[in-house]
This record gives sequence, structure tokens and C-alpha cells, in this order.
Amino acid sequence: QVQLVESGGGLVQAGYSLRLSCAVAGGTFSTYGMGWFRQAPGKEREFVATITSSGGYIYYADSVKGRFTISRDNAKNTVYLQMSSLKPEDTAVYYCAAQDRYSGQYDYWGQGTQVTVSS
Repeated sequence: QVQLVESGGGLVQAGYSLRLSCAVAGGTFSTYGMGWFRQAPGKEREFVATITSSGGYIYYADSVKGRFTISRDNAKNTVYLQMSSLKPEDTAVYYCAAQDRYSGQYDYWGQGTQVTVSS
């Protein structure tokens, strides 16, 4: 059983920063590609960033490129999302997900953490 738990969300003013964490229990974390997604009220869930199992490849959505940084610590079974220069449009529930190396799909998801950016 693979469990993902996000933390670090909150309410911040525009221009400030937050760091989200996602702790993974069960499975073999070092084999999972990891991703961050978000869902704003009334909108579909959208991709934010992804990092391969080794951390050697990283990709961002255009909307967050240059402001957000994804990283991982395989010794701590944790993936991070450092968010800087936050904008009101970044307000959403943020989810982390683990990509199974066999299926290639994001098979495991956390419950989400709320990020609210005030103007």
C-alpha cells in the first residue's frame, strides 16, 4: 500500500513563497517518478511539475516555470515543491502523485493541500 501525504499549504500574500512537501510511505520511493498537480475551484486538475526517479529530468508547466522548483530526497522518501513569487491564480488544492515505473501512470495520489494566495 503506497500512501502519499502532502503538507505545507496555507494562506500567503502574493509575491511570497511556500514549500510543499509530500512524504511517501510504502512501495519503493526511489523507483517512482513524482509529480505535482493542482486543482482550482471550478477547474480541472492540471499538471504543475514532474521529476524522474533519479531526479535527472525535471519538467514544469509554463505557468509556473521560473517560479516553482520541484526536488526530491530519496533518503527521506519525500518530494518537494518550492513555490516563489506566488500569484492569486496559483490558488488551488495541490496534489502529489507517484508514477509507477511499470504502468507509466500516476497510480498513487495524496489527499491534497490547500494553497491560497491573496492579492
